[in-house]
Amino acid sequence: MGEICYSCFGKNFTNAKPYLLTVGLQFGFAGAYIFSVASLNHGMNRYVFVVYRNAIAALALAPFALIFERKIRPKITLPVFLQITALGFVEPVIDQGFTFLGMQYTSASFASAIMNAVPSVTFVLAVILRLERVNVKEVRSLAKVIGTLVTFSGALLMTLYKGPLIKLFYTPNATHHQDGSHSPEVVKHWVSGTLFLLLGCVAWSSFFILQSITLKRYPAEFSLSSLVCLSGALQASVVALVATRHSGLGAWALGWNFRLYGPLYTGIVTSGITYYAQGLVLQTRGPVFLTAFNPLCMIITCALGSFLFADQLHLGSIIGAIIIALGLYSVVWGKGKDYSDPMPSSPTSITKQMETQQLPITSSHI
Repeated sequence: MGEICYSCFGKNFTNAKPYLLTVGLQFGFAGAYIFSVASLNHGMNRYVFVVYRNAIAALALAPFALIFERKIRPKITLPVFLQITALGFVEPVIDQGFTFLGMQYTSASFASAIMNAVPSVTFVLAVILRLERVNVKEVRSLAKVIGTLVTFSGALLMTLYKGPLIKLFYTPNATHHQDGSHSPEVVKHWVSGTLFLLLGCVAWSSFFILQSITLKRYPAEFSLSSLVCLSGALQASVVALVATRHSGLGAWALGWNFRLYGPLYTGIVTSGITYYAQGLVLQTRGPVFLTAFNPLCMIITCALGSFLFADQLHLGSIIGAIIIALGLYSVVWGKGKDYSDPMPSSPTSITKQMETQQLPITSSHI
C-alpha cells in the first residue's frame, strides 16, 4: 500500500514539476526586476550594474560548462567568435543598457509589462529574416499576425495613455509620487522610457535570432552562455569606463546592500539557476508552454513594485498590459500549432530548431 501511494505521489509530482518550475521561474524573473530597481535606487550606475551582473553570470555558468561540456565543446572558429562578440554586444550591452535606462524613467512594473512584447517582436524579425513563414490563408499564421498587431497596439497604448492612478497598496510615498505624475517633464520621461524599453525588446529579440544561429555552429549551451556573458562584461566595461570617467572609483564601489545584492541575484539566479530550470521545462514541455506563463511575471512584479517601491500603476498601463497579454497568447497559440502540427511545405525544421534553442542567457533579460 505504501509503495502504491509513493508511486502515485511520484507520478503526480512528475506531472506537476513543469508547472512548479515555470511558476518558480516567474518569481525569479520578477525578482530580477525588483533587485535591479533597488540597486539603481541605491545609486548604482546602470553601466556598472551591467558589468558586474554579466561578470558574475559568466563565473556562475563557467563551472557547469567545464564539467558537463568538456567532451562535447567544439573549437571556436572565427565566425563563432564574431557571433559571440555580437551576442555580447546585443544582449548585455544594448538590451540591458536600454532596459535599465527605460526602467529608471518608468518603473519595474511597467518594464515587465512592456517586455511581454518580446515574442511578437521576435516573430516579426523571424519573418523579415525568412526564418518564419506567413500564409494568411492558414489560421495559425493569421493568429500570429493578429497577435503581433495586438501586442504592438497594447505597447502603443501604454506609451501614449497613462490615465488615472491605480493604488494597489497604500504606502507613505504614494502621495509624493503622485504629485508630479502629470507634469510635462514626467510625461516626457515616461515616453522616453517606453521607447528605451521597446529598443530593449528589439535587442533581446535580435539576441534570440542570433543565438539560434550560433548554436548550430557551437552546440554547447552552457559554454556559449558563459562566453557571451564574459564578452558582454568586457564590452560593457569599456562603455562603463567612458560613462563613469568623471565619477571616480566610487561609481564602481560595492557594499553590503542592493549595490551588491542586485548583481549577485541577477547574475547567479537569473542567469544561472533559472537558466537551468528553464532548460528543463523547454525539454519536457517546449517553449510554447514556458512563454504562456510570462504575464504571471508581470502580475508579480506589479504587486511587489507597488508594495515595496510605491510604483505608480496607471489605468493605461493595466489596459495596455492586458492587451499585450492577449496578443501574446494569440502568437503563442499560432506557434503551438506550428510546434504540434508542422506542415510538410513549411520550413519548420528551422523554426522548430530556433524555438527549442531559445535559452536566453539572461532569462528575464534584465
